[in-house]
Amino acid sequence: MSAHVSRPALIVADRWRDYQLLECGDGMKQERWGAYTLVRPDPQIIWPRHQKAAGTRWENWDGFYHRSEQGGGKWEFRQTLPDHWKLAYDSLGLTFKIHPTSFKHTGLFPEQAVNWEWFSAKIKAARAAGREVNVLNLFGYTGAATVAAAKAGASVTHIDAAEGMVKWCKENAVLSGLANAPIRYLADDCLKFVRREQKRGKFYDAIIMDPPTYGRGATGEMWKLEEHLWPLLTECRALLTPQPLFFLINAYTARLSPTVVANLLAELLHDRGGSITAGEVGLPIQRDGKVLPCGIYGRWEA
Repeated sequence: MSAHVSRPALIVADRWRDYQLLECGDGMKQERWGAYTLVRPDPQIIWPRHQKAAGTRWENWDGFYHRSEQGGGKWEFRQTLPDHWKLAYDSLGLTFKIHPTSFKHTGLFPEQAVNWEWFSAKIKAARAAGREVNVLNLFGYTGAATVAAAKAGASVTHIDAAEGMVKWCKENAVLSGLANAPIRYLADDCLKFVRREQKRGKFYDAIIMDPPTYGRGATGEMWKLEEHLWPLLTECRALLTPQPLFFLINAYTARLSPTVVANLLAELLHDRGGSITAGEVGLPIQRDGKVLPCGIYGRWEA
């Protein structure tokens, strides 16, 4: 009863209205986040800028992130931007807080919209059939997936080691009209939390995780993807209900290929049947129609 595994596939988040990836080249990307345009570095963009623009300076931006040779970098703003602003994903009725951080991120990975769409449809179908759906979101960051799952009708437990990210998730829930939704917000180490949930006899119908390459838990525990991902997955398996809906793994490290993620899920859920799909998530580049790969995913579904 092993799962059917599909070949790696590229899925593109092309349903945005408030967000656009305008142009890419020479290690940088230009994006429209609502009313504001930002230029940020991206290590995947090793091709040159468009021929007509080659060698010219980036124009028409409100914020530009300059990399430092010592690591990190800083923002340059051409005008006084608000500390944060809102961005809507109309397809699912979601609204997010956008805030340019000191480490170049904005608090949202727009390419993940393809995964929000996928699991939202699965949650809605289960709810329409009268089923309660409990979702666990590990390494939940600012909670876009948490908010999407809650909007679809699930009860969600959101775990991230950083208290600031958990607070940001709460803000996104409020912006999306989910202030009173059944969401548990916890700043905790993911592996320790999962083990405690086992002892409490808690089960989940679906698990979402976005594990980092490196990280530290809420009390300083070291996380290394290659060493700790499989032990975490095996502990998570014990939390699944007898008939789970889905298991979603996202990753942003070049050290994992989609095939590796598919193999992990196949090994983990070898006796559950279902199907496994893995591949890249990407964003369409408006200027020339290319796709910027933005990470990998692996999905198991019943």
